[in-house]
Amino acid sequence: MKVLRLLFLMMISAAFCGAQKESLIIGPGDLIHISVLETKDLDQQVRVEDSGDVPLILGGKAQISGLSPAEAAHIIEKKLSDGNYLLNPHVSVTVERSATMNVTVLGQVHAPGSYEIGTPRTILDVLALAGGLTEAADRMVTLERRNTKAQIEYFISNSSAKALKDQPLVLPGDTILVARASVVYVLGDVGHPGGFAASTNDSHLSVLQAVALAGGTPPNAMPSKARLIRKTENGTYLEIPLPLSAMQKGKRADIALQADDIIYVPFSYMKNMALSINGILAAAASASIYRF
Repeated sequence: MKVLRLLFLMMISAAFCGAQKESLIIGPGDLIHISVLETKDLDQQVRVEDSGDVPLILGGKAQISGLSPAEAAHIIEKKLSDGNYLLNPHVSVTVERSATMNVTVLGQVHAPGSYEIGTPRTILDVLALAGGLTEAADRMVTLERRNTKAQIEYFISNSSAKALKDQPLVLPGDTILVARASVVYVLGDVGHPGGFAASTNDSHLSVLQAVALAGGTPPNAMPSKARLIRKTENGTYLEIPLPLSAMQKGKRADIALQADDIIYVPFSYMKNMALSINGILAAAASASIYRF
């Protein structure tokens, strides 16, 4: 019977450890519950001190700040066994309430701010609390841990199956930063002029992709006179002739765009000559940003 009881306790302990693989990291001020399977007399609910220690009923104090609940349980087990209080103790630790219950979401979300979460949540769940990504959001999202300051990058794929797979868990106190995606502008005689976030799975757009997102060029447009406006490292702008008509016909290779590039397709030759680069830049500054 003793052997069966020991096996039973070992199975329960393993279950506790496995269940807490993705648990919170314990920090000062956290309220934790300590359970000793061999005797309920040693069970306690206690708050972690500012020093990171937790006072035990037996065994003095245990330093558990910065540990997962499973790791903290092993520390307490060692305290009990080293002090000869129990021969082979089996301890479980759970975080009843984290001292920092909020998660902060910053950047390109519809409602940036601080949101209360009592337990770990998936990153998509937390982004949904903040209203989801804006039209100009980068799909590469950065998650920073509260205790370790470690940064985890997660790419929100256009494929729903990939986006839902292997999501990192957001813990209370963590911070999520959604940066602004690279944006290119397609202006002039196109179906839907404006700015377009590079929301492809490789976060890049080409000339033909951008023009297609802008609704293409109507019959009266002059794609052969298109221009590419590109900002240089010193802050000046280059105006580059863009053989868009030849590219659309497959006679010229497509071109990869850089962040903040501007494609301008003129309505007519005279308008193309009259519109200055400053006018194009002003139009880009007031353009709506679209996402696909």
